[in-house]
Amino acid sequence: MKKISRRLLQISIAIGGIVPVGGGLGGIIMGTYIVTDNPAPDAIDSHFRYLSGLLLGIGLSFWYMIPTIEKQGARFQLLALIVFIGGLGRLWSLWTLGTPAPNMLFGLGMELVVMPLLAFWQYAISKA
Repeated sequence: MKKISRRLLQISIAIGGIVPVGGGLGGIIMGTYIVTDNPAPDAIDSHFRYLSGLLLGIGLSFWYMIPTIEKQGARFQLLALIVFIGGLGRLWSLWTLGTPAPNMLFGLGMELVVMPLLAFWQYAISKA
């Protein structure tokens, strides 16, 4: 059962990693045009591309851990915490500015629901 659970977690991380890797690459390449048709000021576009690079790095880091996921406890938990804190920022935006576009709500769900579930799953596998 442990092998099946481990394999399912690896598959889940591989699929889930498409979101930060794709979003990060898209943000780096397209800048703020990935979310709006209006050009953003240079400083905002630069910051957006920088944050997109961080998102790409997080996604690649998750993918890097896939082969030995059961041995990656501290690294996985740290990245999960970073993603969760980012989700809290997105939640604050929702609370203060209102409901964003559906793709942002999807990100919120990934950050505040899926990521903690994956973190608990990884922890359980690492302790089994």
